[in-house]
Amino acid sequence: MTLQTEYEFTLPKGYVDGEGTLHRKGMMRLATAKDEIAPLSDVRVQKNRAYLVISLLARVITKLGELKEVNTGVVENLFSTDLAYLQDFYRRINEDGSSSIEVSCPECEHSFEVDLGTLGE
Repeated sequence: MTLQTEYEFTLPKGYVDGEGTLHRKGMMRLATAKDEIAPLSDVRVQKNRAYLVISLLARVITKLGELKEVNTGVVENLFSTDLAYLQDFYRRINEDGSSSIEVSCPECEHSFEVDLGTLGE
């Protein structure tokens, strides 16, 4: 069995770059211990603990649309909806090991899995 270490996602709104191009599809890799520890030495994180999520996501998002690099500047400029989505996505893949959740239809009570990576589509 192979361990899945990268997960596709689609942002609900998307990142708009300086040229006005919308970037929605991306990849996030599983975090390492270093990914979670290294941002703690960042002065921005030390001054404002809320910045930790920005720094952490910039480390684990490996691709976003056609951007050459995903850095803290990109993550800082995401819409709040997309930031919340990515925080939840990060938690799910790193804690649960999957981007899928089981849900039930409120009318017929049929259970099925939904891949959170495709929810933004």
